[in-house]
Amino acid sequence: MQRTVRSLRANMLSTIRRRKARAAGSAPHERTDAAGTLVASYNVHKCVGVDRKFDPDRIVRVIREIGPDVIALQEADSRFGDRAGLLDLARLEMETGLVPVPVSGNGKGHGWHGNVLLFKRGTVRDIHQIKLPGLEPRGALVAEIDLDDKRTLRIIAAHLGLLRRSRSEQARVVLDIMNRPDETPTLLLGDLNEWRLGNRSALKTLHATFGSSPPAVPTFPSSLPLLALDRIMANRHDMISTVEAHDTPLSRVASDHLPLTAFLRL
Repeated sequence: MQRTVRSLRANMLSTIRRRKARAAGSAPHERTDAAGTLVASYNVHKCVGVDRKFDPDRIVRVIREIGPDVIALQEADSRFGDRAGLLDLARLEMETGLVPVPVSGNGKGHGWHGNVLLFKRGTVRDIHQIKLPGLEPRGALVAEIDLDDKRTLRIIAAHLGLLRRSRSEQARVVLDIMNRPDETPTLLLGDLNEWRLGNRSALKTLHATFGSSPPAVPTFPSSLPLLALDRIMANRHDMISTVEAHDTPLSRVASDHLPLTAFLRL
Protein backbone atom coordinates (compact mmCIF):
# COMPACT_ATOMS: atom_id res chain seq x y z
CA MET A 1 0.00 0.00 0.00
CA GLN A 2 2.81 2.40 0.90
CA ARG A 3 4.52 1.60 -2.40
CA THR A 4 1.30 2.44 -4.26
CA VAL A 5 0.97 5.78 -2.46
CA ARG A 6 4.59 6.63 -3.28
CA SER A 7 4.01 5.76 -6.94
CA LEU A 8 0.91 7.95 -7.18
CA ARG A 9 2.72 10.83 -5.49
CA ALA A 10 5.66 10.46 -7.89
CA ASN A 11 3.29 10.50 -10.88
CA MET A 12 1.60 13.63 -9.60
CA LEU A 13 4.90 15.45 -9.11
CA SER A 14 6.12 14.34 -12.53
CA THR A 15 2.98 15.70 -14.20
CA ILE A 16 3.27 19.03 -12.39
CA ARG A 17 6.94 19.38 -13.39
CA ARG A 18 6.22 18.62 -17.05
CA ARG A 19 3.44 21.17 -17.18
CA LYS A 20 5.57 23.82 -15.47
CA ALA A 21 8.38 23.17 -17.94
CA ARG A 22 5.97 23.45 -20.85
CA ALA A 23 4.53 26.68 -19.49
CA ALA A 24 8.06 28.05 -19.11
CA GLY A 25 8.65 27.57 -22.81
CA SER A 26 10.36 24.20 -23.05
CA ALA A 27 10.07 22.90 -26.60
CA PRO A 28 7.70 19.97 -27.03
CA HIS A 29 8.82 16.79 -28.69
CA GLU A 30 9.06 17.43 -32.41
CA ARG A 31 8.51 14.77 -35.00
CA THR A 32 11.20 14.06 -37.59
CA ASP A 33 11.19 11.68 -40.54
CA ALA A 34 13.78 9.56 -38.75
CA ALA A 35 11.58 9.15 -35.69
CA GLY A 36 9.40 6.54 -37.38
CA THR A 37 5.67 5.90 -37.60
CA LEU A 38 3.61 7.76 -34.99
CA VAL A 39 0.96 5.61 -33.31
CA ALA A 40 -1.53 6.63 -30.64
CA SER A 41 -4.26 5.31 -28.39
CA TYR A 42 -7.05 7.55 -27.12
CA ASN A 43 -10.10 6.86 -24.96
CA VAL A 44 -12.41 9.65 -26.11
CA HIS A 45 -14.98 9.04 -23.32
CA LYS A 46 -17.92 9.18 -25.75
CA CYS A 47 -16.78 12.71 -26.66
CA VAL A 48 -17.75 14.02 -23.22
CA GLY A 49 -15.07 16.21 -21.67
CA VAL A 50 -14.15 16.79 -18.06
CA ASP A 51 -16.45 19.81 -18.20
CA ARG A 52 -19.31 17.32 -18.93
CA LYS A 53 -19.90 18.83 -22.36
CA PHE A 54 -20.50 16.57 -25.36
CA ASP A 55 -18.17 18.01 -27.99
CA PRO A 56 -16.91 15.69 -30.78
CA ASP A 57 -15.22 18.68 -32.42
CA ARG A 58 -12.71 18.85 -29.57
CA ILE A 59 -11.78 15.21 -30.09
CA VAL A 60 -11.12 15.84 -33.78
CA ARG A 61 -8.94 18.82 -32.88
CA VAL A 62 -6.93 16.75 -30.38
CA ILE A 63 -6.33 14.06 -33.00
CA ARG A 64 -5.24 16.79 -35.41
CA GLU A 65 -2.80 18.05 -32.75
CA ILE A 66 -1.27 14.58 -32.48
CA GLY A 67 -0.99 13.99 -36.24
CA PRO A 68 -0.75 10.18 -35.97
CA ASP A 69 -0.15 7.67 -38.73
CA VAL A 70 -2.20 5.09 -36.80
CA ILE A 71 -4.60 5.69 -33.92
CA ALA A 72 -6.87 3.43 -31.87
CA LEU A 73 -9.90 5.06 -30.29
CA GLN A 74 -11.97 3.67 -27.45
CA GLU A 75 -15.54 4.67 -26.51
CA ALA A 76 -16.07 6.28 -29.91
CA ASP A 77 -19.62 4.90 -30.11
CA SER A 78 -22.59 5.37 -27.81
CA ARG A 79 -22.73 2.59 -25.24
CA PHE A 80 -26.39 1.59 -25.46
CA GLY A 81 -29.04 1.23 -28.14
CA ASP A 82 -27.71 1.04 -31.68
CA ARG A 83 -24.21 2.07 -30.49
CA ALA A 84 -24.16 4.93 -33.00
CA GLY A 85 -20.84 6.54 -33.88
CA LEU A 86 -20.16 9.90 -32.26
CA LEU A 87 -17.47 11.41 -34.51
CA ASP A 88 -17.61 12.99 -37.94
CA LEU A 89 -15.31 10.51 -39.67
CA ALA A 90 -15.57 12.29 -43.02
CA ARG A 91 -14.29 15.49 -41.47
CA LEU A 92 -11.60 13.59 -39.59
CA GLU A 93 -10.35 12.05 -42.84
CA MET A 94 -10.41 15.42 -44.61
CA GLU A 95 -8.40 17.14 -41.87
CA THR A 96 -5.98 14.34 -40.93
CA GLY A 97 -5.97 11.80 -43.76
CA LEU A 98 -7.02 9.05 -41.34
CA VAL A 99 -9.46 6.42 -42.57
CA PRO A 100 -11.14 3.79 -40.37
CA VAL A 101 -10.48 0.09 -40.69
CA PRO A 102 -13.85 -1.24 -41.92
CA VAL A 103 -15.87 -3.48 -39.62
CA SER A 104 -18.99 -5.52 -40.31
CA GLY A 105 -22.33 -5.71 -38.53
CA ASN A 106 -21.79 -2.52 -36.57
CA GLY A 107 -25.08 -0.79 -37.44
CA LYS A 108 -24.58 2.94 -37.05
CA GLY A 109 -21.37 2.56 -35.06
CA HIS A 110 -17.88 3.57 -36.13
CA GLY A 111 -16.13 0.49 -34.81
CA TRP A 112 -16.41 -2.72 -32.82
CA HIS A 113 -17.68 -2.36 -29.25
CA GLY A 114 -16.52 1.26 -29.34
CA ASN A 115 -13.05 0.45 -30.69
CA VAL A 116 -12.11 2.32 -33.86
CA LEU A 117 -8.80 1.86 -35.65
CA LEU A 118 -7.73 4.50 -38.17
CA PHE A 119 -4.65 4.73 -40.40
CA LYS A 120 -3.20 7.03 -43.06
CA ARG A 121 -1.32 4.82 -45.50
CA GLY A 122 -1.42 1.15 -46.38
CA THR A 123 -3.78 -1.63 -47.34
CA VAL A 124 -5.88 -3.66 -44.94
CA ARG A 125 -5.07 -7.33 -45.47
CA ASP A 126 -7.23 -8.95 -42.79
CA ILE A 127 -9.69 -7.97 -40.04
CA HIS A 128 -11.02 -9.88 -37.03
CA GLN A 129 -13.63 -8.64 -34.59
CA ILE A 130 -13.26 -10.35 -31.21
CA LYS A 131 -15.88 -10.27 -28.47
CA LEU A 132 -14.10 -10.34 -25.13
CA PRO A 133 -15.49 -12.26 -22.12
CA GLY A 134 -16.77 -10.50 -19.00
CA LEU A 135 -19.80 -8.79 -17.51
CA GLU A 136 -19.36 -5.63 -19.60
CA PRO A 137 -19.66 -5.50 -23.40
CA ARG A 138 -16.01 -5.36 -24.45
CA GLY A 139 -14.23 -6.15 -27.68
CA ALA A 140 -10.98 -6.17 -29.60
CA LEU A 141 -10.40 -5.23 -33.22
CA VAL A 142 -7.50 -7.01 -34.92
CA ALA A 143 -6.21 -5.77 -38.27
CA GLU A 144 -3.25 -6.69 -40.42
CA ILE A 145 -2.13 -3.76 -42.54
CA ASP A 146 0.39 -3.83 -45.38
CA LEU A 147 2.17 -0.52 -44.84
CA ASP A 148 4.04 -0.99 -48.12
CA ASP A 149 5.34 -3.84 -50.31
CA LYS A 150 7.68 -5.14 -47.61
CA ARG A 151 6.17 -4.31 -44.22
CA THR A 152 3.08 -5.81 -42.58
CA LEU A 153 1.88 -4.75 -39.16
CA ARG A 154 -0.69 -6.47 -36.97
CA ILE A 155 -2.59 -4.12 -34.66
CA ILE A 156 -4.81 -5.19 -31.78
CA ALA A 157 -7.06 -2.35 -30.61
CA ALA A 158 -8.75 -3.24 -27.34
CA HIS A 159 -10.61 -1.88 -24.34
CA LEU A 160 -10.44 -4.15 -21.30
CA GLY A 161 -12.97 -4.24 -18.48
CA LEU A 162 -13.16 -2.55 -15.10
CA LEU A 163 -13.15 -5.83 -13.13
CA ARG A 164 -9.75 -7.46 -12.49
CA ARG A 165 -11.02 -10.98 -13.14
CA SER A 166 -12.53 -9.91 -16.45
CA ARG A 167 -9.29 -8.17 -17.46
CA SER A 168 -7.30 -11.35 -16.83
CA GLU A 169 -9.70 -13.42 -18.96
CA GLN A 170 -9.66 -10.77 -21.69
CA ALA A 171 -5.86 -10.65 -21.68
CA ARG A 172 -5.77 -14.41 -22.26
CA VAL A 173 -8.04 -13.99 -25.29
CA VAL A 174 -5.65 -11.35 -26.63
CA LEU A 175 -2.79 -13.83 -26.27
CA ASP A 176 -4.80 -16.46 -28.15
CA ILE A 177 -4.83 -14.06 -31.11
CA MET A 178 -1.06 -14.27 -31.25
CA ASN A 179 0.70 -17.24 -32.80
CA ARG A 180 4.42 -16.87 -32.12
CA PRO A 181 5.99 -13.81 -30.50
CA ASP A 182 8.61 -13.61 -33.28
CA GLU A 183 6.08 -13.80 -36.11
CA THR A 184 4.31 -10.70 -37.44
CA PRO A 185 5.29 -7.39 -35.81
CA THR A 186 2.32 -6.71 -33.52
CA LEU A 187 1.12 -3.72 -31.54
CA LEU A 188 -1.41 -3.75 -28.73
CA LEU A 189 -3.10 -0.36 -28.42
CA GLY A 190 -5.83 0.54 -26.00
CA ASP A 191 -7.28 1.33 -22.63
CA LEU A 192 -6.33 -1.74 -20.61
CA ASN A 193 -7.80 -0.32 -17.38
CA GLU A 194 -4.82 -1.72 -15.47
CA TRP A 195 -2.23 0.35 -13.65
CA ARG A 196 -0.76 -2.41 -11.47
CA LEU A 197 2.47 -4.08 -12.56
CA GLY A 198 2.73 -6.82 -9.90
CA ASN A 199 1.39 -10.35 -9.61
CA ARG A 200 -2.21 -9.11 -9.35
CA SER A 201 -1.96 -7.25 -12.62
CA ALA A 202 -3.75 -8.49 -15.74
CA LEU A 203 -0.68 -7.28 -17.64
CA LYS A 204 1.26 -10.23 -16.24
CA THR A 205 -0.73 -12.48 -18.57
CA LEU A 206 0.72 -10.56 -21.52
CA HIS A 207 4.37 -10.81 -20.42
CA ALA A 208 5.24 -13.86 -22.52
CA THR A 209 4.44 -12.03 -25.75
CA PHE A 210 4.66 -8.32 -25.00
CA GLY A 211 7.46 -8.26 -22.41
CA SER A 212 7.47 -7.77 -18.65
CA SER A 213 7.86 -3.98 -18.51
CA PRO A 214 5.41 -2.16 -20.77
CA PRO A 215 5.93 1.61 -20.73
CA ALA A 216 3.80 3.01 -17.90
CA VAL A 217 2.86 6.60 -18.67
CA PRO A 218 0.03 8.11 -16.57
CA THR A 219 -2.91 9.25 -18.72
CA PHE A 220 -5.85 9.24 -16.27
CA PRO A 221 -7.44 11.45 -15.14
CA SER A 222 -6.56 13.92 -17.85
CA SER A 223 -6.63 16.93 -15.51
CA LEU A 224 -3.81 15.48 -13.37
CA PRO A 225 -2.71 12.05 -14.65
CA LEU A 226 -1.91 9.51 -11.94
CA LEU A 227 -2.78 6.12 -13.45
CA ALA A 228 -1.28 4.44 -16.53
CA LEU A 229 -4.51 2.91 -17.84
CA ASP A 230 -3.66 3.30 -21.53
CA ARG A 231 -0.89 1.25 -23.14
CA ILE A 232 1.10 0.87 -26.31
CA MET A 233 2.86 -2.50 -26.32
CA ALA A 234 4.78 -4.45 -28.95
CA ASN A 235 5.87 -8.07 -29.34
CA ARG A 236 9.40 -6.90 -30.20
CA HIS A 237 11.32 -4.99 -27.58
CA ASP A 238 12.91 -2.51 -30.00
CA MET A 239 9.75 -1.63 -31.97
CA ILE A 240 8.47 1.32 -29.95
CA SER A 241 10.14 4.37 -28.52
CA THR A 242 9.34 7.79 -27.03
CA VAL A 243 6.12 6.76 -25.31
CA GLU A 244 4.42 9.94 -24.08
CA ALA A 245 1.09 11.35 -23.01
CA HIS A 246 -0.19 14.02 -25.37
CA ASP A 247 -0.69 16.65 -22.70
CA THR A 248 -2.06 19.96 -24.00
CA PRO A 249 -4.66 22.43 -22.72
CA LEU A 250 -7.17 21.00 -25.21
CA SER A 251 -6.51 17.32 -24.46
CA ARG A 252 -6.89 17.95 -20.71
CA VAL A 253 -10.52 18.96 -21.16
CA ALA A 254 -11.69 17.00 -24.25
CA SER A 255 -11.80 13.61 -22.48
CA ASP A 256 -11.07 12.14 -19.06
CA HIS A 257 -8.06 10.32 -20.62
CA LEU A 258 -5.03 11.87 -22.26
CA PRO A 259 -3.98 10.32 -25.57
CA LEU A 260 -0.91 8.09 -25.44
CA THR A 261 1.60 8.26 -28.30
CA ALA A 262 4.71 6.37 -29.39
CA PHE A 263 7.04 6.14 -32.33
CA LEU A 264 7.22 2.81 -34.13
CA ARG A 265 10.25 1.39 -35.90
CA LEU A 266 9.91 -1.61 -38.19
